[in-house]
Amino acid sequence: MGTSRGLKICCAVTAIFIVMIAIIFTILAFTVFKPKDPEITIYPLGLENIGFGLGGISNLSTANVNVSVAMIVAINNRNYGSFKFKNATAFVNYRGDVVGTVPIEQARVPAHGKLNISTVAAFMMDRLISNASFWEDVLTGSVNLSTDATMHGKVTMFKVFKIQASVPSRCDISLFIQSQSVESICKTKIKL
Repeated sequence: MGTSRGLKICCAVTAIFIVMIAIIFTILAFTVFKPKDPEITIYPLGLENIGFGLGGISNLSTANVNVSVAMIVAINNRNYGSFKFKNATAFVNYRGDVVGTVPIEQARVPAHGKLNISTVAAFMMDRLISNASFWEDVLTGSVNLSTDATMHGKVTMFKVFKIQASVPSRCDISLFIQSQSVESICKTKIKL
C-alpha cells in the first residue's frame, strides 16, 4: 500500500507541475511574447537621378520625367523573435494614382533590433504632374503621398520556432514645400 500512495502523490505533483507550466506559458504567450507591430520610419535623403524623355519633338504630350529619391527605411523590431523577409516593393500613391515604386531588398531584422535599409524611390513625375490636384497642393504648400507595402517572411523565436508572417505597412508622407521638409507616419500590423 505504501507504494501506491507514493505513486499517487508523484502523479499528483507531476500533474500540478504540468498545469503550472502550461499556465506560465499561456501567460507569457499573451503578454511578454505577444507579437508587437514593428516601427517603420522613412527618411528621404535627396534627389539622386533626374531623367527627361520625349516621345518625339513633334509630340510633346508624351514627354515624361522620372525622378529618383534616395532614402533610408528604418525598421525597429520590438519583438522577441527575429523577422526575415523576402524582396518587396512599396508603391507610392498620390490621390489614388501610383506615382512611384520603392524596392525593398530582403533582410533579417534581429529580435529587439533595428535595421536601416538603403533604397531608391523611383517617381514617375509625369503621372504626378498630370494629376489635376498636384499644382493646387504645391501652391498650398504641401503634397501628401502614401506608400503601401507588404513584407512576407518568417518569424523565428529562440532559433527554434519558425512561423510564417506578413507585415503590411502604410506610410503617410507629407512634403512641405516652403520649409523643404518631409514628415512620415507609418502604420504596421503583423499577421501570423
